[in-house]
Amino acid sequence: MMRESGQVRPRQVRRSHVIATAVVAALVSIAVPGCTAASDEARSPGESGTAGATLPAGTPSAPGAPDPSPTPSYALSAAPRTIPAVREHTAARGPGWKPAADARVVVPPANAAALADEGRLLAGELGMGFAETADPHTGDVQLALGAKTSGPPESYTMTVQGGRVRVTGPDEAGVFYGTRTLKQAVKSAGSAPEGTVRDAPAKPQRGLNLDIARKNFTVGWIEDEMRRMADLKLNQLGLHFSDDQAFRIQSDTHPEIVSTPHLSKADVRRITALAARLHITVVPELDSPGHLGAVLRAHPALQLRDVQGRAVKGAVDISNPASAKLVDELLREYLPLFPGGFWHLGADEYQALVYRDPQASFPQLARAARQKYGPSARIQDLAEGWLDDRADVVRPAGKTPKAWNDGFFTGGVVQAAKDIQVEYWTGKETGARPPLEYLREGRKLVNLNDEYLYYVLGQPNQFTYPTGKRIYEQWTPLVLRGTTPVPDRYAAQILGARLAVWSDLAGAQTQAEVAEGIRLPLAALSQKVWDARPPQPAWTEFKALADRLQPPG
Repeated sequence: MMRESGQVRPRQVRRSHVIATAVVAALVSIAVPGCTAASDEARSPGESGTAGATLPAGTPSAPGAPDPSPTPSYALSAAPRTIPAVREHTAARGPGWKPAADARVVVPPANAAALADEGRLLAGELGMGFAETADPHTGDVQLALGAKTSGPPESYTMTVQGGRVRVTGPDEAGVFYGTRTLKQAVKSAGSAPEGTVRDAPAKPQRGLNLDIARKNFTVGWIEDEMRRMADLKLNQLGLHFSDDQAFRIQSDTHPEIVSTPHLSKADVRRITALAARLHITVVPELDSPGHLGAVLRAHPALQLRDVQGRAVKGAVDISNPASAKLVDELLREYLPLFPGGFWHLGADEYQALVYRDPQASFPQLARAARQKYGPSARIQDLAEGWLDDRADVVRPAGKTPKAWNDGFFTGGVVQAAKDIQVEYWTGKETGARPPLEYLREGRKLVNLNDEYLYYVLGQPNQFTYPTGKRIYEQWTPLVLRGTTPVPDRYAAQILGARLAVWSDLAGAQTQAEVAEGIRLPLAALSQKVWDARPPQPAWTEFKALADRLQPPG
């Protein structure tokens, strides 16, 4: 209260001062809880997030004006709660951001061709509008491409400041992963915290491998899994579509080998189109020269037989030129169907090589090996040459070839080409070598360790269903075989990992049961391939967050 012309008596002055002090002190007490989450959420996105000075008790106000409200102060923000966890968060003081009905996801016109899909997807998920504009408003989320040199592939920066969110990255995938972080932050806490996230994956290959040959999975189920994968920043879906039990993709060159039910080519295009929008690469696997039982039912003349005339399950006779011709025709037919940059050639478990004396048991193979590769060549060289020849078919289409680790041999006259990526799954097979042998050769490996990452339906052959807890607490990409990690100096050669669903006993679980069974293992895997450091939250906390972000069922 202002004093007027000396007419106010001293007692009244003291009384007015006490009242003013009490009022402002009460306002200060209201301002202090502004550090709490509840108070932060009550502020509109357009208000300043910087802490302002509160009025000291007893400060006089202007004549006739209401007492001013103090500017709220904010505690330093905490990192958003996401899976995988963000690798770096710079805290700040401010209200954060949450979706509002009149807010938009905006993309600069210069980036519209690249980022419109990402923008529209996020806008739909958060119940916001979408616009192509270089003029974001308060409350908007802006997506933009940065310079290619602004960070490693798939990296992004997300800044929450001044009631807005800005997500940038050097490529479309990085910006997309920034939108996944924002989506999860809102789902886990209702808002995105003030501050800056800088994030990038530790491994370039992160995903799920799915055996659709022995169990038919519907297009809708595969699409749902890809959406879950994308939210976890997983970027690779392997499709094992041919095995002894069935061949599951339409073929125009060899329709006689195709099983019922199967994916039509239109189905595959629908899957790969969604995968592209979600920044997932579909990796097809046409396994050979083993696991071809479904093909051999229609082409029994190509069946491998031992010296006594007994058929070898699933194996084609690789000394017969017609075997290579048929497989190559299928490869060339399917190459345009899968636009991604990888092709899995299989090469595992060729049963001729598990016999005690392959050379005596399969004289036709031994003879073909010597004729093609010289007098000291053996059947393993013929098998290795088969792998190299199939790699020669897929490379011209821009594919990087992959093969299972038990398709690589040592000590022969033929070596697998160095650009064929080793998909390491086992140390149990006859002739299988420990991962260090591949790493010392300079080969690049992808981790599908069957001790941790094999989800085998029905749990035959002493397999047990993997658990998210065990992956989260015990496994790392360095654990390629068994439970012992390889030395850290080889980390750069390990390109990533996939969880593998194998349908050995197809009826053991329904599609819904498979989805629930792999939910937590996939979440744990996503954390361990995104960040090489030990995760900070305990498993119970991680699981609670996973249940919130991707609920059971």
